[in-house]
Amino acid sequence: MKALVLERVVDLSRETQPLARLELAVPEPKPGEILLRVGACGVCHTELDEIEGRTPPPRFPVIPGHQVVGRVVACGAGVTGIETGSRRGVAWIYSACGHCDLCLSGHENLCAHFRATGRDADGGYAEYMAAPAAFTYPIPDLFTDIEAAPLLCGGAIGYRSLMLAGLRDGQILGLTGFGASGHQVLKLARSLYPASPVFVFARSEKDRDLARSLGADWAGDTTDNPPEQCASIIDTTPAWLPVLSALERLRPGGRLVINVIRKESRDRDLLAEISYERHLWMEKEIKSVANITRADVSAFLDIAARMKLRPEVRQYPLDEANRVLLDLRHGRATGAAVLVP
Repeated sequence: MKALVLERVVDLSRETQPLARLELAVPEPKPGEILLRVGACGVCHTELDEIEGRTPPPRFPVIPGHQVVGRVVACGAGVTGIETGSRRGVAWIYSACGHCDLCLSGHENLCAHFRATGRDADGGYAEYMAAPAAFTYPIPDLFTDIEAAPLLCGGAIGYRSLMLAGLRDGQILGLTGFGASGHQVLKLARSLYPASPVFVFARSEKDRDLARSLGADWAGDTTDNPPEQCASIIDTTPAWLPVLSALERLRPGGRLVINVIRKESRDRDLLAEISYERHLWMEKEIKSVANITRADVSAFLDIAARMKLRPEVRQYPLDEANRVLLDLRHGRATGAAVLVP
């Protein structure tokens, strides 16, 4: 099979091609696994964190990609209830132990043995991939492969973030950063909280224009002041400036939800400027989002199908993965990018 492979940590600021194109043997499904012929794989900012070493893979080489939709072509021993030819999806959670206190209490995303697709195990930047059957999901018929791929991470983790935001209908929601997850959260919030205004903070004028076209009530730059303070803000940026800006734009008792795996170090010095009175006073809260559970993915796919949520997608051949990653790294991308073998 053809695969795009990460062989070492790479500095993408120099426009270096991060992935090597290789011909590899098609994996064989182990007991409890299924083999998928990949139909589409979304591109996520977390891949940049893997490539640049902020959340490095435990081994090299590794095939990235954790928003995978494909057809089942084989099942390993012990797999039941999944038919050959059916469509299944794979998300960021590749596996968890299933028996620790966290797993048993519904927090498998926090399991010490959590394994991530495309980082701790080979992912979907390839023509085939194997995955534990219990950690795959049926894809609603409503969606094409290309539409479904971004739902598995940007959409599902956005759903988890929105639930953690603790918003009540009518309260103002803020979104700082407006990429593959943010634009799906806007659509989701419009359905779940129809009376809630949504304000979008984004550096790019293209992103602000997209936000307005999708129904944002206001859109401005990262440090612009919105018409009113927000009850909750969800941050999906790799930088620290939006965190400080968002805290200043929360109302008393408001909550900031940070939905990223790692923050880049480029503006970390800003943290020295944090002020208790400006940023934290009045019982403001900061909540991080760590990984995702299978329940999040299943619940979001069901909601997305019922509300006919379709992400804004851009399709590319698998061979163009390097260009897509560089565009994402340097702010030249909008919406959700999807690779097709």
